[in-house]
Parts: sequence; C-alpha cells; structure tokens
Amino acid sequence: MLTCKEQVARSSDYLDGQLTFRERLMVRHHLMFCPNCRRFIRQMRLMQATLKRMPQEPVEGVDALAEQLAAERRKDIM
Repeated sequence: MLTCKEQVARSSDYLDGQLTFRERLMVRHHLMFCPNCRRFIRQMRLMQATLKRMPQEPVEGVDALAEQLAAERRKDIM
C-alpha cells in the first residue's frame, strides 16, 4: 500500500489521468483507507474546477477594487 507521502506525489498525475492501470489501482486502494488523502484529492479537484472557470484574460479594475476593499477594511478596524 502507498504511504500518504507517495499518494500526494502521485496526486496530480492521478487527477490528470497519467498513471498506469496498476498505479491507479494502488492510488484507489490507498484512498479507500485514508480519509486525509481523500480530503486532499477532493480539495485538488475543487481547485482544478475553480481554475478552469477563471477567465483567461485579466479582468479590468481588479487591482483598484482590491485597494478600495482594503482601504474600507482598514477604516473598519480603526
């Protein structure tokens, strides 16, 4: 059985479908018994889905909006 460290090292290849059949079986076997690694894989899938939905081109005015929100937060703290 894989260790958690070995599982994490294979996680990206697993999610990208780049493992051999035998390696996929080893990963799935480990995931059956390790809730922490299952949570890690879920988080990686969520991150991949979020990144795919992000716009390819930079959004205009994002930096100005971030500055405005930071300034308002500083006012609220004081």
